[in-house]
Amino acid sequence: MKHDERLLNKLSAYVNADERLCWRGRHVDTEFLIEVDRDQYLISIKNGHIESVRKGVFAQSEWRFALRASSDAWTAFWQALPVPGYHDIMAMLKFKNLKMEGDLYPLMSHLLYFKDVLVSVRATEGQDE
Repeated sequence: MKHDERLLNKLSAYVNADERLCWRGRHVDTEFLIEVDRDQYLISIKNGHIESVRKGVFAQSEWRFALRASSDAWTAFWQALPVPGYHDIMAMLKFKNLKMEGDLYPLMSHLLYFKDVLVSVRATEGQDE
């Protein structure tokens, strides 16, 4: 199993265990796509809880917005102490290491929630099961 896939499979457990984060996202009901190279992951969120993380190929009608980056970029982002430029999704966007597509309204209106969702697996970086 790829490193990125292993981290994304842990995403729901880490987010759903964080009561404060789920409370912050209590008004978030959406599906968004994370793309790692050519691998796509559809993340479904209901009331701030991650309902599912599915791998596959998805049509644009299945997601509201997409976050696309290379495997190297996501690996740098998910480091326990990421280097400058990879410490935040907005920094990755600024330095053209991330593309955002689709309806960005849910992302931007709950930006801190989504930032914390994406960094929630950083604590597991380097830990093998």
